[in-house]
Amino acid sequence: MAVKLAIFDCDGTMVDSQANICRAMEAAFAAEKLPAPDHHVTRRIVGLSLREAMAVMLPNGDGAQHHRLADHYKAAFVHLRGSGVMQEESLYDGLIALFDRLEAADWLLAVATGKSDRGLAMVLHHHGLEGRFVSLQTADRHPSKPHPSMIDLAMADAGAERGGTVMIGDTSYDMEMAVNAGVRAIGVDWGYHDTHELTATGADVVAMQMADLFDILEGKTDAG
Repeated sequence: MAVKLAIFDCDGTMVDSQANICRAMEAAFAAEKLPAPDHHVTRRIVGLSLREAMAVMLPNGDGAQHHRLADHYKAAFVHLRGSGVMQEESLYDGLIALFDRLEAADWLLAVATGKSDRGLAMVLHHHGLEGRFVSLQTADRHPSKPHPSMIDLAMADAGAERGGTVMIGDTSYDMEMAVNAGVRAIGVDWGYHDTHELTATGADVVAMQMADLFDILEGKTDAG
């Protein structure tokens, strides 16, 4: 039987992490004596690797400043964790039930995220999700989305072919990555980019709620 592989983005797809991301971004900009960025702008870069994200956030800056901003951002996250003020990155409702149904239907699960190895490990440990995924791909070991490298390695880990693989995410970067990898792209409506952006960048369908994803993956509906 052909392998069925569902690759999930993390921030904005599995967990709601925008509050911590916005706080860390504000601290990074403050360290460079720059005005605090608008939260809507910050939400739009979720999913990119840090250097690429900073280039989008500060297009008039140079490479050295983008590098410093990325370092400030990482330091801010460490401080948030250590000070005990980091907000919980809660799972979106219905995710565990979805994973249970998918595994019962012989789907393998993987993650492809702009988080670091450490950041992803902390989320998975906090929510007891270790061991549920056959592949964990992060920004530490890959070019930034929408490069297809994360999907390619996840498929190799799972022994999956392109025709049996889907990428599930909330941003245009996820959809573009899926298109670049030649796999099915499924958007979700509860994350950080608008539905019309997901469709415009390659989403085959957009799930409006978590419960829709199982039927979409199983080919029981094409409606999002």
